Amino acid sequence: MQHTEFTQGLEAPNPQWFILFGATGDLAKRKLYPALYSLYRNRLLPEPFALAGVARGAMDDGQFRELVREWVDKHGRRPATSGDWEGFAARVFYCPLDANRPEDFDRLRARIDQLARSVGDPPNRVFYLAMAPDFFGKVALQLKARGLLHERGFKRLIIEKPFGHDLASAHKLNSELYQVFEESEIYRIDHYLGKEMVQNIEVIRFANSIFEPVWNNRSIANVQITSSETVGVEERAGYYESAGALRDMVQNHMLQMVMMVAMEPPSRLHTEAIRDEKVKVLRSLRRYTADEAANHVVRGQYLAGAIGGAPVPGYREEPGVKPDSRTETFVAARLFIDNFRWAGVPFYIRTGKRMALKSTEIVIQFRNMPEHLYFNEDGTLGPNLLVIRVNPVEGMYLQLNAKRPGTEGDVVPVAMEFSQPRDSSPEAYERLLYEAMRGDSTYFTRWDEVSLAWKLVDPMAEAFADERVPLSTYPAGSWGPEEARRLPAADGFWWWPVYGEETPSVEHMLVRRYAQVL
Repeated sequence: MQHTEFTQGLEAPNPQWFILFGATGDLAKRKLYPALYSLYRNRLLPEPFALAGVARGAMDDGQFRELVREWVDKHGRRPATSGDWEGFAARVFYCPLDANRPEDFDRLRARIDQLARSVGDPPNRVFYLAMAPDFFGKVALQLKARGLLHERGFKRLIIEKPFGHDLASAHKLNSELYQVFEESEIYRIDHYLGKEMVQNIEVIRFANSIFEPVWNNRSIANVQITSSETVGVEERAGYYESAGALRDMVQNHMLQMVMMVAMEPPSRLHTEAIRDEKVKVLRSLRRYTADEAANHVVRGQYLAGAIGGAPVPGYREEPGVKPDSRTETFVAARLFIDNFRWAGVPFYIRTGKRMALKSTEIVIQFRNMPEHLYFNEDGTLGPNLLVIRVNPVEGMYLQLNAKRPGTEGDVVPVAMEFSQPRDSSPEAYERLLYEAMRGDSTYFTRWDEVSLAWKLVDPMAEAFADERVPLSTYPAGSWGPEEARRLPAADGFWWWPVYGEETPSVEHMLVRRYAQVL
């Protein structure tokens, strides 16, 4: 299937300033500058457009531009080329600012006013806060107090997860932001919603008539969502020690994928109609009490092991991690959506660091054929599967059963498969930055989504804190604690292998292979 570049038919957004706080941070280096440069090369940045990088360190525009080019070359899917780079760099500026010093915001305003005489003065302003959530409210209030919100144009605020640490802190943060920005002006970014195959879930469901009649509890046995990483905490120990996998992954990324799979067809393909249906899923998700969580949630922490044959340390041996840390690096859970479509269908989610493979996949397992009948006389006929591969391989396949050629009745699984060419899709941040600059918030999270997600996660966090859900361990390079395997096994299911596990063919998905494991 020929891939269609997402730039086809798109137009540049309205002229605007893009003011990036945390301009020398890891997120800006790895994701934001490569994404902005790629948009520039595709002629999808506004015209005029100016990027003001804001951070604490002292440097001039030339030094900053050299760093940005270095980061684009290192992390971007499109390295800087001479002609395009000069045009992009001419729009990039730097201003030192300490968010704890209100007077520094006056310096930023003066710097923008000065630059406006040379690059134009678009009244529209987008503020991106790539910094710790503790600064979100403080910065927003200073933007208003120091006159950085242009009265003649629009203003938008893009903020990263986590949005608060729990429901109470999220409410406090939201009330601070509402003193400056309307809900429609706040873009809470979740980069999973910018991934090609996550957005493709809507198309798979609502553009194919074969799926809607079977997208329910009468035909689907269970849904599995895996998001595994081979890396450890790297340089994020300070953040991760207070967040853990539950707040870092489950409260946002994992629940977003649950919503995309389980939502009802929206009345229209408009922003609020789509977001309304996602919220209905969160309202229907069964909320466990802290006592109930132990029966449905597993948490783990990785020990020393090996990734790709190379030894790696355990979590407590990582730099910046407490030697007696109880922070979870793995979470698996069994969720239920108590509505008419999904009642009784378990949604199994698992996410963790230092696991065997890097993969994000969604598996829709359909109900088994009746046993002792036709081709399932011995009860080993495999179920049909719809697998949506999000990362690192992008694509999907539908697993069916068919007769093995040359036999009388030997049934084997076969796959109808579609894969995107590698590196053909835009990075998630390219898509999301473009949508934010043009004012489309469809794939950003609304406040009611955030608050409902915290209401689901907070009792689990309470159960983690007082050990009602015990902390299990797993060796690095494995698929998590043994308790995670038992979670679906208790319901008669098992975790399906992700792409690259054992062998990339579908032969490894035969039920008889897993019957031996269970």
